[in-house]
Amino acid sequence: MSILYTAKTFTTGGRDGQSHSDDNRLDIKLSVPGSNGAGTNPEQLFAAGWSACFIGAMGRAAQEKGIKLPADTSVAAEVDLGSDVEEGFFLQARLNVSLPGIEPTLAQSVVDRAHQICPYSKATRGNIKAVVSAL
Repeated sequence: MSILYTAKTFTTGGRDGQSHSDDNRLDIKLSVPGSNGAGTNPEQLFAAGWSACFIGAMGRAAQEKGIKLPADTSVAAEVDLGSDVEEGFFLQARLNVSLPGIEPTLAQSVVDRAHQICPYSKATRGNIKAVVSAL
């Protein structure tokens, strides 16, 4: 096993704070979801990170199947922050994948394989409800 990259961030103020990376490429304000704050929120950041990573995993999955991803491949990610009386706060997600020009059954097989190899999918498997589908 080898470490390919380590992300380093520093955050203050929680959901009403700010976060920046050690290389200064990320410098953002944070706001509570649904508020009028000027910043983004952890759920949006998670959705963006997961969908970007998932496209990379689909590239690997497509390569394994001997096909190339369309240039206009996209993932519309939805991450819900919910609350349950007994369990407390929770996340759930939907990744809706568009693979234009790829036959639906093949597209779903690429998506299913990507869901097995994507690091975000692995990290969340068994921890949150996630639905991943090719449209």
